[in-house]
Amino acid sequence: MRSVALKMLLGDSAKYLALVFGVAFATLLMSQQVSIFIGLMTRTANQVLDIREADIWVMDTRVRYVDEVEPMPDAALGRVRSVEGVEWAAPLYKGLAIFRTQDGLINQVSLVGIDDETLVGAPREWLAGDLEALRRPGGIVFDKEGASLIWPDADPLTKVGTEAEINDRRVVVTGIADASPPFITFPIAYVRYSEAMALTPPQRNKLSFVLVRAKDGQDAKALAERISAQTGLQALTWDSFAWRSVQYYLTRTGIPVNFGITVMLGFVVGAAVTAQTFYLFVIENLRQFGALKAIGATNGQITGMVLLQAAVVGLMGYGLGMGGAALFFTLVRGGAALEDFYLPWQVLVGTGVVVFLIILISVLGSLTKVFRVDPAIVFRG
Repeated sequence: MRSVALKMLLGDSAKYLALVFGVAFATLLMSQQVSIFIGLMTRTANQVLDIREADIWVMDTRVRYVDEVEPMPDAALGRVRSVEGVEWAAPLYKGLAIFRTQDGLINQVSLVGIDDETLVGAPREWLAGDLEALRRPGGIVFDKEGASLIWPDADPLTKVGTEAEINDRRVVVTGIADASPPFITFPIAYVRYSEAMALTPPQRNKLSFVLVRAKDGQDAKALAERISAQTGLQALTWDSFAWRSVQYYLTRTGIPVNFGITVMLGFVVGAAVTAQTFYLFVIENLRQFGALKAIGATNGQITGMVLLQAAVVGLMGYGLGMGGAALFFTLVRGGAALEDFYLPWQVLVGTGVVVFLIILISVLGSLTKVFRVDPAIVFRG
């Protein structure tokens, strides 16, 4: 029966290819779009995820996500350090600044000021220079993609030593780091906290965040609640703050709706093409199924044949679609727009479940016709 089922399926190459194409298209479109969506949403919290030394982020109560900054007074740092259970607390500045090159070109950059002593929040991976690059007077470190945006016609690594200005103050590019790209595609410029204070316009409050490390054995969530209660500030564990940043973009932008429509379109088109083609394939082979019934084949055996045909189509289409999605992310890996985007294993599993549903819908629609076929159809003209 299995060999007969495969011969029936592969005998009509046009319909077989149409079935495989329908499943492959749905698989490719859904897995690609869901993976890009996950990559985009992860970027909204990358600056939180990159600073792994901190267990807790402390900020003004009005801050809702990482790119929304409400400055706090410098005294907030001391208040946080005084809370029991805090091993250390470090300041972090985050804001926008205008970077002017020697050629007179200007670029808006995301300026990140990290603690002078501990350098908590500094990049981990370096392409040129090292942590000491941040300790040099006037030193500024760019992420690789940001440097490429500022100097698109040159190798970013060759720009180490280049002088420039921020708010009419001299800075020197002392290093290039490989940092995770942010959602907002401004170049990331790392400086020491004291340098950030000197480079930015005078104002009463400049402290953006306080990064906190909990003592060994101290529950981070309980400590965050204690910091909030004692200081009146908002304290969140790093994962809570990262998820809050993701949720902000999920609820306040049209990104989820746009990607959801595309994914749903892939499912509908894949299901429609596969179900209709599979149905026509079964209809055109009703005489063969009738002949099998005439020689004693049961509905259970015929169901097994149809399921085998559906499994072959599903596995081939799923494999080709996933292969196409994996090839896509491999080809775009080096580009700035989709850097660090990849195909998560959860997407492979989830898409496999959806493909299974598409195949199941196709099979159910076809089997009803097979069950009703009269074996006498073989003897009709």
